Amino acid sequence: MSKLNIDQQTIKELFSNKKTDFLIPDYQRPYAWGEKECQTLWDDLHSFAFPDNDCDKFDSESEEYFLGPIVMFKNEGKMEIIDGQQRLTTLMLLLRAFYEKYGSMKNDKAVKTAKFIEQCIWKTDEYGDSDKTVLKINSEVATEKEKDEFLNILETGKATQANESNYAVNYRFFQAKIAEFLNESPDWFSLFPLRIMQNCILLPIEAESQDTALRIFSTLNDRGKPLSDSDIFKAQLYKYYGGRGEKDAFIAKWKDLEALCDSIFRPQSGTPMDEIFTRYMYFARAKQGNTSTTTEALRKFYEKNGYALLKNETVFADLIDLANFWRDVDTQSTDRFSDRVLRRLFVLNYAPNGMWTYFVTVYYLANRRKDGTLEDDTFFSFLNKTIAFVWAYALTNPGVNALRTPLFAEMTNIVNNRPVTFSKFHFDVPQLQSAMNNYVFSNNRAITKSMLTWWAFQNTAQELLSLERVLEIEHIFSRSRQEKAPSLSNVQNLESLGNKSLLEKRINIRASDYKFADKLKYYNGYINTRTKQMKEGTKIKELQDIAAIFNDFTEVDIVTRDAKIKQGFIAFLDGNGLLKKS
Repeated sequence: MSKLNIDQQTIKELFSNKKTDFLIPDYQRPYAWGEKECQTLWDDLHSFAFPDNDCDKFDSESEEYFLGPIVMFKNEGKMEIIDGQQRLTTLMLLLRAFYEKYGSMKNDKAVKTAKFIEQCIWKTDEYGDSDKTVLKINSEVATEKEKDEFLNILETGKATQANESNYAVNYRFFQAKIAEFLNESPDWFSLFPLRIMQNCILLPIEAESQDTALRIFSTLNDRGKPLSDSDIFKAQLYKYYGGRGEKDAFIAKWKDLEALCDSIFRPQSGTPMDEIFTRYMYFARAKQGNTSTTTEALRKFYEKNGYALLKNETVFADLIDLANFWRDVDTQSTDRFSDRVLRRLFVLNYAPNGMWTYFVTVYYLANRRKDGTLEDDTFFSFLNKTIAFVWAYALTNPGVNALRTPLFAEMTNIVNNRPVTFSKFHFDVPQLQSAMNNYVFSNNRAITKSMLTWWAFQNTAQELLSLERVLEIEHIFSRSRQEKAPSLSNVQNLESLGNKSLLEKRINIRASDYKFADKLKYYNGYINTRTKQMKEGTKIKELQDIAAIFNDFTEVDIVTRDAKIKQGFIAFLDGNGLLKKS
């Protein structure tokens, strides 16, 4: 069990300790507090130090104000901050602003108070005298250009209007508040910083390791964003490129990559940057020949051998290239992909789980050409086989974890330039037919929309749709119709694939409760009699055809269409070589 050193301390006790040497590490996020947070801190501290705006109501022996925890661990003699950097940094700026005002005062109280503040900001000798060349805090935040401004403010006490960082803005804010306070309450002035230093409490939590400190932070923190795995990776890459004299270039590329990932990925957990590292991890695993279905946590995977993988000069370039590939998938780039490939990628966006993204990532990185393109015929065939297999496997082996066994094995085939065959996992036709016939294709099952999307795009006349178009599941024979005038001999047909289609959400809202004859105008589009504006119909080609051909949609039509979809799917599997041969 990891040991923790937890000791409640006043600001003065913690900051003035001779061993105190804070480090805001390179993987931390930039300083983000603004005037709003500083105003809140100032108001809270003022209310605490002067209860009911009365200097004499404060009991210096018993009053305490808790400012929160500081989570850190000792790293080469420095206290590396995991949680609390915003608060810690702001307190340093506040104390430096007080010191700047006290520096011109000569009375005994001011001199004593100034010395207390000096001991909190600068290193001291054995007599308690400060060495103003050595600060007690340092920042190595990798992607922040203004960190030197912070250190300069602490060293010089100056922040001009030309300095526009959060550090400078907040420092000038505190200077203004201190000047205002001195003007309004000169007799209380010497007490304010003393009460802050001597009666405001921090809870430093010192862990044995970075891992322990990060776990504590994740447990304690319910306000800000915890450090992500990609923050740690950023620090490693920063050190690597810094050693090559390429820090500035790396920082610029990292920021661009971060913005790109933010625009593409919407992960259910972790950050968008974590997602690009996750996708790359599957390629790296395949290159290592790792087919284990137990995947390590992201940071555990990359931290092996001192983050050796990240110290490979090609990896960061690969991450950028991979993000650009997924951007083009997301934006449906016709410069990179043919229409038929984009249609397959559209279908995959409605896959029953997200494993396909890792599979396609491995394929792209293993088969890309120098210009980032893929050979169209082979990529198209690969996507078809992927859709066929993932869809069928979801029907016969529900659960995303089950899919790992066949996909991980094929990932190693891909990186070794072997064909993707899924040879050990081909489907038995009778078993597959039985699985589909017995499967309840309810709307809350992901595979239902997956099957309907695949079917819609089996129609060669179906145009490519924008990924931003919101599609829902439409009951062609509406549920309300069955409720009001039951006509289905088998009520289960209501929820069969034969009775369902994709339909735009904006249309589905209007069409969902209508009789078939009434639905037709919504499928086709119509002119609003009040506004005289044309209401667009559906872009789903099969529904357009149904609206043009059918006068009614009956149980016979449901059963016929259901059989057609299922037979078509088995034929699709056969065309992709995924059926067992008798």
